[in-house]
Amino acid sequence: MIIFEWDGRRRGWLTDRDADQSRDKMLARNRFLLLVVVGGAALAIISLSLQFLNLIPTTPIVEEHPFQAADGDAAVVLGKSRKRVFPVPHTQEPNPISESYGYCNTPNHTEQAWEGHSPADYKLLSVQVMIRHGDRYPLYSIPKTKRPAIDCTLSISRKPSHPMLNTFISHMGLGGRGHWESPLGSVPRLPNHSACEMGELTQTGVVQHLRNGQLLHQAYKRHNLLPSDWLPRQVWVETTGKSRTLQSGLAFLYGFLPDFDWTKLTVRHQWSTLFCGSACDCPARNRYLEEEQRRQYRLRVSDTELERTYTDMARTLGLLTRQLRAANPIDSLLCHLCHGISFPCVPVGNSGTSGCLTMAQFAVIRRQQLDDEVDRRRAGLYHRYAVLAMYPYLNRTAAKMERVAKGSEAGRQPRTGGEEVFTLSSAHDVTMAPLLSALGLEEARFPRFAARVVFELWKSPPAMQGRPKKKPGKGEKSKAKDGELFIRVLYNGEDVTFHTTFCRSHDRHAGQPLCPLKNFLSFVRRDMFSVVNATSYQEACYRRPG
Repeated sequence: MIIFEWDGRRRGWLTDRDADQSRDKMLARNRFLLLVVVGGAALAIISLSLQFLNLIPTTPIVEEHPFQAADGDAAVVLGKSRKRVFPVPHTQEPNPISESYGYCNTPNHTEQAWEGHSPADYKLLSVQVMIRHGDRYPLYSIPKTKRPAIDCTLSISRKPSHPMLNTFISHMGLGGRGHWESPLGSVPRLPNHSACEMGELTQTGVVQHLRNGQLLHQAYKRHNLLPSDWLPRQVWVETTGKSRTLQSGLAFLYGFLPDFDWTKLTVRHQWSTLFCGSACDCPARNRYLEEEQRRQYRLRVSDTELERTYTDMARTLGLLTRQLRAANPIDSLLCHLCHGISFPCVPVGNSGTSGCLTMAQFAVIRRQQLDDEVDRRRAGLYHRYAVLAMYPYLNRTAAKMERVAKGSEAGRQPRTGGEEVFTLSSAHDVTMAPLLSALGLEEARFPRFAARVVFELWKSPPAMQGRPKKKPGKGEKSKAKDGELFIRVLYNGEDVTFHTTFCRSHDRHAGQPLCPLKNFLSFVRRDMFSVVNATSYQEACYRRPG
């Protein structure tokens, strides 16, 4: 934003160059200035009087706040600060460096969570959460360079830390008391290498999820979602077999549960990163993914600036360009950026000087990734892939909500062992990105480290069916209509329900301020397949092309 400021003063009317003029001319000028001032004052008084008489319309000046957050979030307007999960429409390209710092999600600030917010007297029935694992060591190393020096053991004396970190470390040592689906029992429950292994969760990643868990514990505490004596059946936990997802899930649970009791906890294994269980076979999904990957490749090779940058980086490191590409350097460079470590350097010849990768080169690669996200939305191939990839997870989510809703019906006996009211799925970016796309949240930022998607199921207060004019007679009862069911979807603490495909057209100013659960159920069971011209998962997956 450019702000023009009007000074309101004119300098230099009487300068040293006037000193040699005649006294008469000076006096004449002064008299003229006096008349101007008096006349201006009179006009101002008349104008002010007319304004009071409403004869001249006046428009108040509304000043927009000139501040814009480093990560591109919306400016603060009228003192109301609310972080936005969707970037404001840009008049210029987003800054790839500030976007990258947002991706790091360094736990050094207070975060507002809108989970648990509802109209008065609404009852929270269940919560289902998907998290992306926290900050990790790179999955790739750049040839001929030193790997970033990061310690992956946990220590309360190292930053970032957390008040719960010490007791968390102690509790994880008792994990043998828990119940583990194979092969999770053999996966380490804490990151434990002084020199991080590839893909290992860092202390930053542990702290991110301790904070996430604690944040949601506070958000749901007043709703008594899980009492201190929660039952094993009430909590469902699932994770892929990677140590970073298992450890992230445990850190989240330790911060979230009112009482972390290993004997009541069963941790289940999801072999697919899509969390598709027994419904993973879908030929059409694979075809859409292949088409999407070809689109990505075409866009990348047509970017001449990106090609020059890779060539320059490879020359600096003494590599072939294809070797550098295969090493996926952005993964390692992001780790350097997030941990404040200088980008890699290598000695150049016998001079003793070093050639180093630069922030400008990093920015070019990140810029291309941001361009790719825009083109991905335009092409629509990824969205079709995402719908088929995430149907099994969304269908399970819907089924769990229906079971809990049925158990909450008036007059129904509570189920032995309680209902499954809390689900945690600890996953990857390749899980969460298609989930966001399948829900229609195409404008959401790419999942940062320790990102979270939350599904809340709410029930409105019972409503009286009419108002009887007289008191019910003996043996008669006033009938109360059972409360209605609603869903909220939140991404990183922001309510994005009315950005989803299934509730975008719902009138949020209608009698009910939340999104009806039936919208979500209809979307999952039928409507979401319209984008692939089908009415069911089976038809969409197995119908022959053309």
